[in-house]
Amino acid sequence: MRYFVGVVHRRQAAMARAAGIVAFSHGRAAPVKSLAPGDRVVFYAPKTDFDGDPVQAFVAHARVTGDAPRERDFATGMTGWCRDAAFDEVTAAPVRPLLDHLSFVKNPRHWGMAFRQGKFEISGSDYRLIADALGVDA
Repeated sequence: MRYFVGVVHRRQAAMARAAGIVAFSHGRAAPVKSLAPGDRVVFYAPKTDFDGDPVQAFVAHARVTGDAPRERDFATGMTGWCRDAAFDEVTAAPVRPLLDHLSFVKNPRHWGMAFRQGKFEISGSDYRLIADALGVDA
């Protein structure tokens, strides 16, 4: 089992949860191909939407259940790649109180740099810290 952070807007995280899928980087195939059943994904939301208000919190937790990536419609005329996933009920966890404890944040003054990727792997200890903050039994 591996652990990942997916960086999406809060609205996108809610849509993924409602659809029971994980997807990253505007539906690109490569980010979901590297996942396996049982992998855990925590979603970080910088904003409510593309031009929305700041959120800066972890907002969702999922366990990958799909055996293989599949292509699906995300919106009229837009398709993308995803994996099926089961989501847990969570309480959003602001990122700032966790910054000094997350090993992937190399410079707390420039912590936002860590979240410039659409998806990245994290350590088990970082995952447990975030999962605990979300209220998920890790």
